[in-house]
This record gives sequence, structure tokens and C-alpha cells, in this order.
Amino acid sequence: MTVGHALESDVLRRQDPEVAEVVAGEGERQAGSLQLNAAENFMSPAVLAVLGSPLANKYAEGYPGNRHHGGCEIVDVAERLAVERATALFGAEHANVQPHSGSSAVLAAYAALLRPGDTVLALGLPYGGHLTHGSPANFSGRWFDFVGYGVDAESGLIDHDQVRTLARAHRPKAIVCGSIAYPRHIDHAFFREVADEVGAYLIADAAHPIGLVAGGVAPSPVPYADIVCATTHKVLRGPRGGMILCGAELAERVDRAVFPFSQGGAQMNSVAAKAVAFGEAATPAFAAYAHRVVANARVLAAALAAEGLTVTTGGTDTHLITADPAPLGVDGRTARGRLAAAGLVLDCCALPHGDDRGLRLGTAALTTQGMGAPEMTFVAGLLASVLRGGTGPGRAREDVRELAAAFPPYPR
Repeated sequence: MTVGHALESDVLRRQDPEVAEVVAGEGERQAGSLQLNAAENFMSPAVLAVLGSPLANKYAEGYPGNRHHGGCEIVDVAERLAVERATALFGAEHANVQPHSGSSAVLAAYAALLRPGDTVLALGLPYGGHLTHGSPANFSGRWFDFVGYGVDAESGLIDHDQVRTLARAHRPKAIVCGSIAYPRHIDHAFFREVADEVGAYLIADAAHPIGLVAGGVAPSPVPYADIVCATTHKVLRGPRGGMILCGAELAERVDRAVFPFSQGGAQMNSVAAKAVAFGEAATPAFAAYAHRVVANARVLAAALAAEGLTVTTGGTDTHLITADPAPLGVDGRTARGRLAAAGLVLDCCALPHGDDRGLRLGTAALTTQGMGAPEMTFVAGLLASVLRGGTGPGRAREDVRELAAAFPPYPR
């Protein structure tokens, strides 16, 4: 912990000890367990510092040079930096860095291109589609007519023949490619070809792989998609938030879809923190990190398979792994509870072609902590032993604490 953080912690403890306890408790939880959630990571101390800076006080509706509030000349610099760094990092003509989340980014993309009632083709929720890809509980499912494509029953890979057939039959206004639980690279060129064939826009939801794109270990959707939606956390290791990348011809429509259509004032501390994260992601050190993330995921996937879990698609190209624990005699929800008690924190996910739930894991956070192949193999063995009942939660907790202590996310 830095001196600055220590002082801030002391101030909070004196003024509001209850909240101070919450903050300290969450820090201890993160440092004392293994964060295998594919959607989480540890942002750098520099990013954390910006989030807690005076930039959080500034109201800044609008865009640099055209704000609805006075006193924005300094925060304008932060947003311009974030936009310049994002466009350079991803080779995009335009970037909007104001979305508060990935879902906000997707909402803005739909608002820029669609009207209520339009047909949209997207990966079905049972196969790894996101809530914003047509869930009836979400704005997407209420406002648009979603048609879901799926994956091949045996390989678990996206069924390209089905995508093309459905596109020809339904003539969607937009096609969405992207997933929250698909461990393989998306063939953006294929989706561009199908979209062009039926006259549809192509929206890439790259929330999960965008950090790998930045690090040069995943194909970029930018040359193919009309709009790319993404988050700035996960592998990218920035603050929780979203962004949109697009060509110059859609820039004004995208910007208006973010503000004033779907959001008010930007969170300028988050925007500046995104700028810091983009700067970090442009370094050779981040590229090396991204390569280690994928290498660790492949080792972990292979080790889980060797322990008896069924790894969907037979492995991974990314940071993300989905697996069925049923061969070990436990369903996904039960498995998640047992593992949480043992200090192994991960998610459930849908499994293709069935109602069972599986496990979704990611290696971004463990890699940030400095773990490598030996630790991935150890984690897989411990996870399987807990699910089989060979290692009790208490004993596993001790092993987890020992491993986590050797790789603290924020060394003192």
C-alpha cells in the first residue's frame, strides 16, 4: 500500500469506520483468494489513483470543446488523451470513451444504427450471448426482434452455416458477433461477409477479448465491424467502464447515441483512468502480459481436462475457459458454491445444448499477480480435488491463502 493510500485509508477510518471496514474487507478478500472470474482483473495503482482523484468532482456533459458546464478545460484534456490513445491503440478512426459500462456501449451502438422493432441476429443466450444480445429481461429483448444463432453440438464452435442461413432468412438490420463465454477467436471476416450479403450492419461486442487485441494476441474486429463495443476492465486492466470504436462516417451518430441519448455527464475520473490504461496497454510490457494470459489459460484448460472436467471446444484461444464439472459428480451451481468456500472465485455459465450450468474461468487476474504455468496446474488440481471431495474447503482455503500470499496483487 502506498503512503497516499494509507493516508486516504486513515481519513476514511476516522470519518466512517463502517465503510472503512467494507473497503478493508474487500481488499483482504481479493488478496486472500484466487480471482478466477473471467470478467475481472487488478487495475494498476496509477489507474486506481485517478479514480479517486478530484476529477471525480467535475460535471462534464457533452464533449471536449462543447460542454454544457463551465470549467471543463482541464478534463477536456483528459478525454482527448483517452480518445487519441484508444484510436492509436486499436487502429480506429473514432473512439467514444464515455460509456459507463459495456452494456451502455451496446445500447448506444443499437441506438446509433437501429430503430425499435428492427431484427438483430446475435449469438443466443444459451450459447454464450450477453444479456444485451436479446434477453427478454433486457432493453435489447424488449425493443428489438432478436434471432439467435448457436454453436455446433459436437465441437462447440459457432455454427457458421446456421449464421448464414438465418441471416438470409431473416434479413436482419444488424448482426452481432461476440460472447461472454466463447473461448475461441471470432472469425470477423466471415461475419463481415454475411453482413454484406444481407445488407446488415456488423456490431462486434469485444468486451472480453479487447485487451488481448491490444496486446496483439487476438484478432481485431476494428477492420471488419461497423461498430466495436468493449469494456475497459477485464484483460485490458483499466477501470470498470465501456468504450465504442467506429469509422469516421458513424462518429457523429455514435457520439449522439451516447450523449445526449443514453447518458448524461461523463464520469471524468473514469475517462482519465481509461486514458492511463490505454497508455499502459500500448507498452511492450502489456503485450508480454497478454501473451502470458493466453499461455496460462491454455495450461489451465489442459490441466482441467486432465482432471476430468469437460472443457468446451476442447480448449481456448483466449483468457477464458468454460467447463462442465458433471464428470466429477457435481453441477455448475453447486460447484461454484464449493469453490467459493475454498477461496476459488469464479462464475457459472450456460452450457450449449442443455439446461445444465457450467463453470467460466479466466486467467487475467492471476497473470497480473505474476502466476504462471506451475500455478495454473496447481489451481486445476486443487479445484478438481475440492469438487471430488478429496480436499475440504478449510484445507483448500489454507492452500489458496498460501498461494495468494506469494503473489500479492498490490505488493506493499
